[in-house]
This record gives sequence, C-alpha cells and structure tokens, in this order.
Amino acid sequence: MILSPLLLGLIPAIFSQEPLKVYILAGQSNMEGHAHVRVLDYMGEDPATAPMLAEMKNPDGSHRLIPGAWISFLTGVSGRIDGENREVHGQLTAGYGSQVQRNYSKPGERIGPELAFGITMQKGLDQPVLIIKTAWGGQSLHTDFRSPSSGPYAPTEDDIKHQRFETKEQKEKLVSKTGARYHQMVNHVRFVLQDIQRVYPDYNPKRGFELAGFVWFQGFNDMVGRNVYPLVPSNHPTPRFANYTKWFANFVRDVRKDLAAPSLPFVMCVMGVSGADADAGNQAFRFSQAAIADIPEFRGNVLVVPTAPYWDEALAKLDRKRVDIRQMQYLLKTKNSNHENADGSMTPEDIQKFLTEFEKELFTAEDYALEKRGKSNAGYHYLGSAKTYSLIGVAAAEALLKN
Repeated sequence: MILSPLLLGLIPAIFSQEPLKVYILAGQSNMEGHAHVRVLDYMGEDPATAPMLAEMKNPDGSHRLIPGAWISFLTGVSGRIDGENREVHGQLTAGYGSQVQRNYSKPGERIGPELAFGITMQKGLDQPVLIIKTAWGGQSLHTDFRSPSSGPYAPTEDDIKHQRFETKEQKEKLVSKTGARYHQMVNHVRFVLQDIQRVYPDYNPKRGFELAGFVWFQGFNDMVGRNVYPLVPSNHPTPRFANYTKWFANFVRDVRKDLAAPSLPFVMCVMGVSGADADAGNQAFRFSQAAIADIPEFRGNVLVVPTAPYWDEALAKLDRKRVDIRQMQYLLKTKNSNHENADGSMTPEDIQKFLTEFEKELFTAEDYALEKRGKSNAGYHYLGSAKTYSLIGVAAAEALLKN
C-alpha cells in the first residue's frame, strides 16, 4: 500500500499518541545487579558488546543518560533485605543496580540487566519506555515472593525436624515474611502508575500507559534450598523443583490479576551461573524454571531466556583460582593431613607467606589485568560482569520485542 504525503506526515503524530510502554523487572540479587561500573569498559573488548558500551557512555567517558528511558527502582536501603525500603528513580543511566554501600548524594556504582534492557527496548520501539524495578538480595519464591494463590508456606519435613517454626515468635515471623516481597512489588508498581510524571516528567496522561512486559530474574535461594526442595533420585517421577514451576505459575496468574493485565507477557530469565558446566542440581533447577513455558495457558505469553550462554568462562577461570586459594587457606588453618601444615607448626605469618607464593603460582600478570577489567563480584552474581548482565538485559528485551 502506498501512503499519501498527507498520511506520511501524520505517522509521527499517530505514534506519539500511543500509550507509554511500561515494563516491570523483578527478582533477587541478580535483578538488583552487582556489576560495578568500573568494569563497563570490558564490554568494549568484544565486538558483540562494544556498540552497547557506546550507548552507555559518552565520548568523554561519563555515563550517558539514556534518551526516552526512565526507571523507578525499589529495594532495601543500602542493599539491606531486612529493613526499610528506598526508591531511586529518574532517567535511566548507570547506577540503578544494587544499592549496597550506596552514597545517595551521588549516582550509584552498580548495574544489572536494566540498563541494556532499557536501551534495547527504547530503540526497538522508538518511543519512550518506563521501567519499574523491584529487587532484593537473598529472596525466595517459596517464601518471600510467594503469591496469594500459593497459599501460606507449609513447613517441610526438614523444617519440622529442625524445629524452625515451633515457637510463637517463629510462626509469626514466617507469616509476616511469606509473600511480603510479592505485595511490596505489586504495591510499588501501583504507586508509580498513579503518578507517572513523578518519575517521567514528560509523560502525557492523555496518552495513558500499557503494561507491556514483566521480566523475572530470580532463583538462587530456591536452587540451594534443600529444606524446601529435598534431593530426589535421578529417576524420580517428579522433578525436584516441580513446586517452583507450580508456584511461579501461580505468581504469573496473580500478577496479571492484581495489576489488571490479563495478557501481560512474562520473561523467565533462567538461572545460568556456572554456565555449561553447572552441576546436576543447577541443571535440574533450570529445567523447572524453563518448564513454565510448557504449561498450555502460558504458551506464547510466558517466554524463556536462558542466561547460561552469557556466562563469562574467561572470568570464571580466574574465580576458580580464587576458590582454590580460599580452600588452601582453610586447609592450612585446619591442619589438614594432606597439606603443608599437617603438623600444625606453621605460624599465621608462615601461612600468609605460603598463600602469597601459592597465588603467584596460580596467577599471571595477564590474569590480574583481566580480573580487574572484567570481574567485580562472586560467581553467584555472574562474577559481577557488566558484560554478562548487559547481554541478559538485551536478550530479555529482544524476547519481548519479538513476541
């Protein structure tokens, strides 16, 4: 179809009247984001991520304010998960990651998936976007993010055996904790949507808004929660983490109901720590996260994004060397019979000298340089790699754009 010059001239005006696209990002510490901004430049060493770095930083090296992208982030004050919450908001830029050790008088120093997600989404839509992010470290789906349809947390056999919820105080604490993050998330989304101009000053209420996508990046606490997900034989008919799939299905239904968005698309970012070499438990958890997309009612509207492909193996090799050093330190202090301090004769000074020499054997100058350029946190935080978090953010955005 050929459009007349008059209609072509109206296209920008038509698009400008579209509802504001709003995206919810939620989860635990990896959605918070633990990549320090000092490792952003590492992205420039890879042709695949160098263009994204250019979107994040100005030519003079300062952090770029992303045109047409705004964010509200609710998390614990200074990164705490057991106290008051605090919101940071404004135009999207670096610094909307974890708020741990944050000096609120200046921009933050960490990023997560939100920065690359916002850049990719805004460019893909060619219109403004608003991100509402809620994330706290160390939070589970089985308790903290447990949604109403999953009912109260039922103590497991392991809980009963170890008397975790026997006293009145323990029971009250469990009740208050169960679902707390779910409700804080929903309430914060509603709060932001009541006055969007507070976060995005140029928002035109006449345009309205559309909840256009929800990205979930969570799972480590559930993956290691043996009390809730006990080990099962490899040939067991029920997957070890089947309840995670069931509870997340309830989570999706409840979010859609509570936010009056029955067709809200979801993206499940499947845990990918350790990459392709993950152990059996990690692989089993990934299976149960991805299984959400196979539920008939969710086919085509709950999307799965694996994150293992973005694991940085070069940085992981360095992290494993650090683990070896910590293990050696532990063994020397415990007088392990298979190591140099079997007789316990080494002084603390001797141990430190030994560890210094041990590290020199493991690390080259190139290793130290790479570690400094690319790694800023532990393995469970994807090594604090800005490159990895950014690739995950891009993948989540692209999944929604293609949907």
